[in-house]
Amino acid sequence: METIWLSILVFMLVAYAVLDGMDFGAGIIHLFVVRDEQQGMLVKRAIGPFWDGNEVWLIAAGGVLFMAFPTLYASIFSGFYLPLTLILWLFIGRGMSIELRHQLDNDLWHRFWDGAFGVCSLLLALIFGIAFGNILRGVNLGGVESGVSLYEPAFFFSPLWTEFIRPENPGIIDWFSLLVGVITVLTLALHGGNWIILKIDSQFTHVVRRFNLKMTVLLVPLMVGSLFAVAHVNGGIHAQFIGDLRLALIPLLGLAALLANLVFLVRRNEVGAFVASSLFIAGMFVAAVAGMYPVVLPSTNLVHPSLTLFSTAAPAYSLHVGIRWWVLAMLLVALYSGVIHWLHRGKIASDGMTLTGYH
Repeated sequence: METIWLSILVFMLVAYAVLDGMDFGAGIIHLFVVRDEQQGMLVKRAIGPFWDGNEVWLIAAGGVLFMAFPTLYASIFSGFYLPLTLILWLFIGRGMSIELRHQLDNDLWHRFWDGAFGVCSLLLALIFGIAFGNILRGVNLGGVESGVSLYEPAFFFSPLWTEFIRPENPGIIDWFSLLVGVITVLTLALHGGNWIILKIDSQFTHVVRRFNLKMTVLLVPLMVGSLFAVAHVNGGIHAQFIGDLRLALIPLLGLAALLANLVFLVRRNEVGAFVASSLFIAGMFVAAVAGMYPVVLPSTNLVHPSLTLFSTAAPAYSLHVGIRWWVLAMLLVALYSGVIHWLHRGKIASDGMTLTGYH
């Protein structure tokens, strides 16, 4: 049952990364690609009906984490208190930038909130990526210093940074976590760009397509390098893939989706490019979880063992009861998402009209 709930949690996190990731990416596109008022409005209209609903997946995933793996929830939310607080403020800033922009008819006011929208989107992608890099690398569970634990075995505290290149007790930001953060920013920028290309009927999509081609060219070598970086910082993941070569197919399929995205962009296949970037996000996330299984939070010291899904899971009765309510909740979420996307189907034209159907 623990493995089933881990699969559910991974599914919800992947759904969040794909759905809200395109919103983050649209914000990054807005920051670096948009050049005038009309282009900015098209980007916002592409995500406007969906962005708040997409964030429900993060709240739901947090609820699943709290219910199914309460010890892991407590550990992550205590150890990553600072970055999670930053994420909360960035969500607030992002929402304010969308809602407050139109309250005053002033060019300086508009530019400020447009900039805030892009910066908050970029920093959210970066911090989420850095946090994920910390989970892949592992943390100092128990806060061990000179063989002595400062906290209980399931808890930790990470400073924002210590040494950057070869830290013995790494902080939240080091070379590896920053690498994962940069890859996350580029990935979500690419994914958001694919959504804009899919959703907008305008000459602006040609600019976004060229931007996405550059992002893909940057991502391919970074992703290949990150595979070696992960093996360097976490020998357990490397051993897991070496021990079962079938698992190696997962990251390879993810990389294949990234290359397919490049092909689809060149061929101007809008649906194919969006599906490919979605599969790339899903493939690499699932590969990371499969490489760590059954570990969910690695320990970087030899005093306390890593947290596993079995050591952090709720009692079996809770897991069995929870699965019934989860199925009901997913039916409601699927119905809501389906209705929203049906009501706002079609491309957005340059004049603000919505055209029925993609072409």
